[in-house]
Amino acid sequence: MARYTCSFIVSVAIDHLQPLMIELLESSGLDVQYYTPDYIMAREAPGSIDFPKLVTVEILIDKTTATDLETRMTLVGKSAELPLKLDNHCRQVFDFIKQEIEHSRHWHLIQSLAG
Repeated sequence: MARYTCSFIVSVAIDHLQPLMIELLESSGLDVQYYTPDYIMAREAPGSIDFPKLVTVEILIDKTTATDLETRMTLVGKSAELPLKLDNHCRQVFDFIKQEIEHSRHWHLIQSLAG
């Protein structure tokens, strides 16, 4: 199973982060399947890629350390695909979402820490 993680600290109020992340994921071509105030799960739509390569993206929002000025969140990208190549489909989707988060106009990125 391919699995990639990255943590971020962004300068946005926690109340605004979830709807902004849902919008970012949907504009990136993912279908948001489930969300709560501190968790979002989105998936690639079946059809254009083999089923084991379909990527699931999870966003975990840390409400315990959030302030009005900054919020910590973790991005997890995973698929059933075995990561036999360094540049596999899951890694490509993960890197794209990571880049979208890092360059979003909706907040200022304070820190990005790849896992």
